[in-house]
Amino acid sequence: MSDFDPTAHLSDDLIERIRARAAKHDRDNTFPDDDLADLSAAGYLAILVPRDRGGAGLGLAQAAVLQQRLAGAAPATALAINMHLVWTGVAKVLQDRGIDDLAFVQTGAAAGEVFAFGISEAGNDLVLFGSDTDALPLPDGGYSFSGTKIFTSLAPVWTQLGLHGLDTTSADGPKMVYAFVPREEESAGRVTTRDDWDPLGMRGTQSRTTELDDAIAPADRVLRRVDPGPQADPLVFGVFSVFEILLASVYTGIGRRALDVSVATAQTRISKKTGTTHSQDPDIRRRIADMALAYDALPPQIFALAADVDGLVDHGAKWFSLLAGLKHRAVVAAKAVVDDAILVAGGSSYAAGGELARLYRDVLAGQFHPSDPESAHSTIASAWLGPVAR
Repeated sequence: MSDFDPTAHLSDDLIERIRARAAKHDRDNTFPDDDLADLSAAGYLAILVPRDRGGAGLGLAQAAVLQQRLAGAAPATALAINMHLVWTGVAKVLQDRGIDDLAFVQTGAAAGEVFAFGISEAGNDLVLFGSDTDALPLPDGGYSFSGTKIFTSLAPVWTQLGLHGLDTTSADGPKMVYAFVPREEESAGRVTTRDDWDPLGMRGTQSRTTELDDAIAPADRVLRRVDPGPQADPLVFGVFSVFEILLASVYTGIGRRALDVSVATAQTRISKKTGTTHSQDPDIRRRIADMALAYDALPPQIFALAADVDGLVDHGAKWFSLLAGLKHRAVVAAKAVVDDAILVAGGSSYAAGGELARLYRDVLAGQFHPSDPESAHSTIASAWLGPVAR
């Protein structure tokens, strides 16, 4: 990684253009179409696609570095793009393990398609291991899906929605079904995207609710039929590993930006009491040191686990606790860093339109993504103590 140059994929000029637009998209609650256009033109949607299929051929560890950089400019843009990169990352994870089921995702991403993540459902704490969406098998091998998905990032622009549902009607059921539904199903009236996104933070993701009414996934877009509940199918591992690592990257990028803003603020704010900059105040120095201590631990952890995924390292049953722990630590640390950044900046950070106020609101979203704090602790307790006795 020492010779990896992030600016080759996210130039300084591109980052500054995206940063300059972030406040407006947050204020207006709009999707960053301009960011997506710039990122697409830069080939960013295909960074995880192999070169022979039109992409940059990067690994997950490199993509994680780039997502940290992008999140430092515009967290909502980075989080939205994350969901597309999850699917291209899953395609890479599978291909690296000799499974080429998602070749259409790779070639589609290189051609400009946008893949969204339609897994979240209200109240479904089973996440990947269960679904309230009905998956009905069709005679030609396709499936129709009926249900409601929440937090569908990239809602205004996706071309393919990767989702799951539960098939309870087949003779070998119940089976979890993973598939992709094309955007054309919206024009057919079988997909409805609500205009209902008005959250506290991460507003530019436009993670709207998606209603499915017999939305059809063609047979060649049906990826898997697996048993509900925890199991070791490579697709499930791919989704979980890429999702957790890239989420950790986004929130780590937020933490880094808050730290950078704090350093710049401390070096320019003048104390009326001492006549020196706040960077000379021992209390401010200690607070920034605490922020740096929390942040500095995150990038090496992300790199190590992402490199293990790229390198086909087998952590066996520990994978899920390692990944859940990584995401949890990144979110907790990033929030603590932003909290301290608010204090370093003082009362000016309380202005709703300020960057730190936006980072403060954006970083809160991290605790709601899987694995949430309860799930992470449960997973890790089971890894160390074994399952709860029944």
